[in-house]
Amino acid sequence: MKDYELTVLIHPDLEMNLDPALDKVRKTVESAGGKITKEENDGKKRLAYSINGQDFAVYYYLDLSLPADAPLKISSTLNITEEILRYLLVRVDERKAKFAARRATKEEEASTTEKGE
Repeated sequence: MKDYELTVLIHPDLEMNLDPALDKVRKTVESAGGKITKEENDGKKRLAYSINGQDFAVYYYLDLSLPADAPLKISSTLNITEEILRYLLVRVDERKAKFAARRATKEEEASTTEKGE
C-alpha cells in the first residue's frame, strides 16, 4: 500500500452539513481497499476561478493508504459525484515525507533545549 493525499472541493451549499458528501468519499476509499489515516477540514475558501458557477468551495484534505488499483477506482467515482466540484489525488513522495519528519523532530529537540536553558 502506498500513501496518497486527496484534496476534495465540496459544493459550498453543503457547508453546514458535510457528512453525506464526506461519507460518500469515505465509502469510495474504503470500497477500493484503502484506509484513511488523517482528515482535515480547511473550511470554505474563495476559488481562483469559477467552477460550475461556484465562486467558493469547502476544502477537505485526507491522507490515504491505497493499493495499486485503488486510485483509478476512486477517480472514476469522484468524477461523477455531484457534491464534489473538484478533487486532486496525488502520491506522497516518500523521501520528502521522511525529510519533513526528520526536520520536525530536530525542531522539537531544539525548542526543548532552548526551554531547558
